[in-house]
Amino acid sequence: MRKISEMSLVPPIHDALGAVQQIRRSLQDTQRFKGWSGPVRALSGTLAVLVAYLLDQEFIPRNRSAHVIAWGSLFLTAMLLNLGALIHWFVHDGVIAKNPRRLKPILDVIPPLFVGAVLTSVLLVHKQTDYLFGVWMCMFGLTNLASHYVLPSAISLVGVFYITAGVLCFFLPGMEFLNPWAMGLVFFAGEWCGGLVLYADSRRYAAFEHYMGTWNDESSDEN
Repeated sequence: MRKISEMSLVPPIHDALGAVQQIRRSLQDTQRFKGWSGPVRALSGTLAVLVAYLLDQEFIPRNRSAHVIAWGSLFLTAMLLNLGALIHWFVHDGVIAKNPRRLKPILDVIPPLFVGAVLTSVLLVHKQTDYLFGVWMCMFGLTNLASHYVLPSAISLVGVFYITAGVLCFFLPGMEFLNPWAMGLVFFAGEWCGGLVLYADSRRYAAFEHYMGTWNDESSDEN
């Protein structure tokens, strides 16, 4: 009778473990998104100041084409660096187990980037480059705000900072595209602040992820 009672408890125990694992998967879908790298954001901000410094030198042609190429190269480099960090996280993070659902937050930043690209193209076609900095700052601000529900709440402040700086660029007199320091300093400050927020958050949750990974291994062994 005792063996029969123990055997009758096995299905409920397995059902309970399955329910717990399902809850864990649901929590993973809503927990912090770790795909964006804090150090990479800080590096991108540092590169922005370097680009601004180089564009302010006499050996760089003081024309709009040279500046557009320089800033475009910076944004492309930053995008590739962030993409590389994202791929590395997705492939090597044992907690997410290469689950494609964990990449859904990437979709949230696509609309602001798309609108920013469209407005940039329009301004370039109409040779209204003095408004580009404002557009880019607002675009970065919206991407930060769009990710606030899967990133630390402080990332919203970074978004507000970018948007405020962008609006000021639209209305402040004397703001011109050939003065690179406005974009360089704002991007440096914004990306370093965003990077520090992400880095501090990753350290805070490192112990939690380690515990969850250990718990998952133990549950798999029991099953």
